[in-house]
Amino acid sequence: MSAAIKTAIDSWQLPLPVTLALLLMACVYLRGWLHLRKAFPHTISVAQFAAFMSGLSTLWIAIGSPVNAVDDELLTFHMVQHLLLMTVAPPLILLGAPIMPLLHGLPRRFVRVVGRVFHHPAVQWVAGVATHPVFCLLAASFAVIAWHYPALFELGLKSSWWHEVEHTCFLMTGLLFWWPVVQPWPSAARWPRWSTPLYLFLATLPCDALSAFLAFCDRVVYRPYAAVPHVAGISPLGDQEFAGALMWVSVTFIYLAPAVVVTIQLLSPSRLHLSEQDRPELRGRATGRLSAPTAEAL
Repeated sequence: MSAAIKTAIDSWQLPLPVTLALLLMACVYLRGWLHLRKAFPHTISVAQFAAFMSGLSTLWIAIGSPVNAVDDELLTFHMVQHLLLMTVAPPLILLGAPIMPLLHGLPRRFVRVVGRVFHHPAVQWVAGVATHPVFCLLAASFAVIAWHYPALFELGLKSSWWHEVEHTCFLMTGLLFWWPVVQPWPSAARWPRWSTPLYLFLATLPCDALSAFLAFCDRVVYRPYAAVPHVAGISPLGDQEFAGALMWVSVTFIYLAPAVVVTIQLLSPSRLHLSEQDRPELRGRATGRLSAPTAEAL
């Protein structure tokens, strides 16, 4: 291990606010999940519980672990942070169907206030716009390109406050991006399901362009990394090339996986033979099963 990385790791301290906030969210989710499992055993599965907890753990690794301490030394670690915040933690959190367990885990008085706020027409309009696939795709793409622009990227390296803003932006746009793909309750499909692979393909384009630029550029794009001495035998330019390749490969395979799953579901015989007349009945059953615990919480 190089001296620079060892020094960064030795200076790392457990970020109590972040750690406590994530632990509190995990406890609220667990409380609500246990309540739902007792009243409605088949509402939120154990696999969904595991997905949500894995998402919170991934989030802590990105912003609370020593990974956050060494991102100033190697661009590769910085890229790992971005990938965890945008492409790993958000889909895991959404796969946990977080809204119902969190509602049931919070005090009822607080949930009633939240319910009144979210039933306001203006709030519903904003939520409708924010969760539209076009907005989700554009927001995530803009966040990726904007925060990797050298001036903004270097601002995040120099200022801890801007670094936190950057992390928050990546996480929020990551949640928005994966919302139309995962479609957790209470989301409703805006587009036909066959558009999901196309949506994921379009999302790879700005990431591919950025990662290709980093991988094949013949100079160090971000000046603070050019001033860092060789770390672990890797030159600043070599570190940049590896970070670009990591982003390229990771995004391609992570986005490819759900696209393949959705395509297989769409082409499955049972799906092809499910008539439109049968689907309202299935939707009614699902809505009835989910609305009962939600109405109880609100």
